[in-house]
Amino acid sequence: MQYFKTLPQLFDYFKDEQTCREYLEQQRWNGNPVCPFCGAEKPYKTNRGYKCRNKECFKKFTVTVGTIYENSKVSLRNWFAAIYLCTSSKKGISSLQLHRQLGITQKTAWFVLHRVREMLREKAPYMLKNEVQIDETYVGGLEKNKHANKKAKNLKETKTLKTPVIGIVETGGKVSANVTEWVSKKAVNQLIDKYVEQGSTMVTDGHALYAYLGKSNEFTHVIVDHQAGEYVKNGFHTNGIENFWSQLKRGIYGIYHNVSREHLQRYCDEFAARYNSRHIKDHERFERSVKNSSGRLKYDQLIGKGL
Repeated sequence: MQYFKTLPQLFDYFKDEQTCREYLEQQRWNGNPVCPFCGAEKPYKTNRGYKCRNKECFKKFTVTVGTIYENSKVSLRNWFAAIYLCTSSKKGISSLQLHRQLGITQKTAWFVLHRVREMLREKAPYMLKNEVQIDETYVGGLEKNKHANKKAKNLKETKTLKTPVIGIVETGGKVSANVTEWVSKKAVNQLIDKYVEQGSTMVTDGHALYAYLGKSNEFTHVIVDHQAGEYVKNGFHTNGIENFWSQLKRGIYGIYHNVSREHLQRYCDEFAARYNSRHIKDHERFERSVKNSSGRLKYDQLIGKGL
């Protein structure tokens, strides 16, 4: 494991593209290349990469095929710098700042950061258990504060200005933040079924939305009534999810300033990934992220033209 405490240290180690490729091969394949098309092992080595040994496949590939770096004109050196900056900055890093620091265009920096968020996204749901806190929040600005040319043109748009996000966190553990169209009992129930292990203790505020949990045989429900001035009840609280909301909103409003509903889930995934790895060091988080580089996100897909 390489120890990177600063960006210059990272650049000192990744001094050229060959070093970056060797590092990526080690992290992705553990030194044993695998064909990304058919999964065959022990491919032939070529001048530019590898060629699959399977006669039915026989395709050529490099270590970047099937990853967020595929077909990117950005050097792996800059990619690794972007990953390090994104994962080590508690509130995130904006595309404008990244483009200044790495000398790439702002449009490229924006695309790079969204690809990094795709890499940080949890590929499989994890179950939260024991003591679990759940709460909702709303992200977005007020209509009256918008510039005239960005104000909603009809009533239907004004109703969707703030985007609801439901958060579930295991006390002292991981968090899951999910953008939803409506904050409803059905939406909450679906997320609890997906992320919370039965038999857990659900800790909520006094919102009527969660009242049904008290009638469920699957969970123990503890209500901490904030409106009554109650913030701790027999040792139970919702401080974990409140702290996460604080980090998310400080990052969005302070660093990114404005996030569209279309991309909000990706930002929630970014902040959740940093929160869930808060107990490890920056270089460990960087290495873990590089190992999770599989999965391609195309620009047209990102902006909604490739769906």
